Amino acid sequence: MTGQAGALFRPFSHKSLSLKNRIVMAPMTRGMAAEGIPGPRNTSYYTRRAEHEVGLILSEGTVIDRPASRNLPGIPFFHGGEALSGWKRVIDAVHAAGGKMGPQIWHTGSTRGGDWEPDAPVESPSGLLAPETPRGATMSEADIEATIAAFAQAAKAARDLGFDVAELHGAHGYLIDQFFWQGTNLRDDGWGGETIEERSRFAVEVIKAVRAAVGPDFPILLRLSQWKQQDYAVKLAKDPAEMERWLTPLVDAGVDILHCSQRRFWEPEFPEIDGEEGLNFAGWAKKITGQPTISVGSVGLSGEFLAAFGGESSQVTPLDNLVKRMEAEEFDLIAVGRALLSDPLWAEKVKRGALGELTGFNPASLSELV
Repeated sequence: MTGQAGALFRPFSHKSLSLKNRIVMAPMTRGMAAEGIPGPRNTSYYTRRAEHEVGLILSEGTVIDRPASRNLPGIPFFHGGEALSGWKRVIDAVHAAGGKMGPQIWHTGSTRGGDWEPDAPVESPSGLLAPETPRGATMSEADIEATIAAFAQAAKAARDLGFDVAELHGAHGYLIDQFFWQGTNLRDDGWGGETIEERSRFAVEVIKAVRAAVGPDFPILLRLSQWKQQDYAVKLAKDPAEMERWLTPLVDAGVDILHCSQRRFWEPEFPEIDGEEGLNFAGWAKKITGQPTISVGSVGLSGEFLAAFGGESSQVTPLDNLVKRMEAEEFDLIAVGRALLSDPLWAEKVKRGALGELTGFNPASLSELV
């Protein structure tokens, strides 16, 4: 390793997971799986990152076996013989290229992905897209039980296909997160409640079911966020004590690594406590739980991911702040999104110290599988 980014290229191990470096390809919705089945283009897309120094690849969100579990037609399934055969080809190719990979397992809840509508009613904790914004059906007890089982089934399929990890998507205002959020979980039964601990029950039961399905050694990742696509200003945990009440039950249920999503990784989570240079979300999650964490959010680029959907380009920015935080072991892994989406060689260039070869992000990349 040359250059100043050595902290990004230290090996990492946890349970059965052994990575050559700390760089994770962030899960990014691509919506280019015809009929929900990953094909040769999807396989090549992931394999190129494995060939060029990415330590761990997380797939785009791939949905469980529930009616209306996706909010765009090209989102891949993680159920059914054809789709799972497609994913088997993906993981075999990634392994042949020397990479490690896990699917991000997802249910989009009542969110919209555009004008497209699924052919079944959308479902969510209380039939809400956002506070005071009705959409779809309130999940029954039977719906909840079937959804928990579908998450477990998908995670077991990931293990059986040979994936190295599985990540549950519990962030960004999608189904699991809609249970966390008081604004979208108005239930008065055992799946709701006034406190974050009470509203975490659905996530806890999903994690327990997944752990039972995959066994004790297969690593489970969980992606979380304070912010929601419905409201960037939301904070599920307003202070470290509330964050502890939120995260500890999830870890106790079986999560191995917390993937802590921010729109900008360098922003402190609780600046009123440790200042403007203080710990970010992943830093606090690690401090509170003692578990490994992944940070993410606009790595190496100006702007932030959701702005890219509005056509905003981004310029290359220095990696100094990231390297400093990695050297301090504030968090363990760093997920890179747009930079890797448009340039499969990003990690390799950073490893070579060829920072002058890095390029900005063009929103046109969102419609391609480079």
